Amino acid sequence: QVQLVESGGGLVQAGDSLRLSCAISGGTLYRATLGWFRQAPGKDREFVAAILWIGSRSSYADSVKGRFTISRDNFKNTLYLHMNSLKPEDTAMYYCAQAAAMLSVDAGRYEYWGQGTQVTVSS
Repeated sequence: QVQLVESGGGLVQAGDSLRLSCAISGGTLYRATLGWFRQAPGKDREFVAAILWIGSRSSYADSVKGRFTISRDNFKNTLYLHMNSLKPEDTAMYYCAQAAAMLSVDAGRYEYWGQGTQVTVSS
């Protein structure tokens, strides 16, 4: 049984940085894509970033490109999202997810999800 557990969210001010973590257990990650999505109140869940578990390829939403960096530690089975220059519009629940589809930006292609961690950015 695949489990993903996010941590690291919190309340920060605009311009601050934050690092989210996602601990992954169960299943096999060899051909997996790991992604971050976010959902603000009243809005649809949206793609943030994704990375292959093996290799260097990654993908970012235009809204976070240049500010956020996705990375993973293969030995610790942990996914990260480094968020810099945070803006109030980044406020959302952030979810990590695992997919078999390569670098998909479609939430429907992700089979496993964490419970989410809240990020709130004040102006």
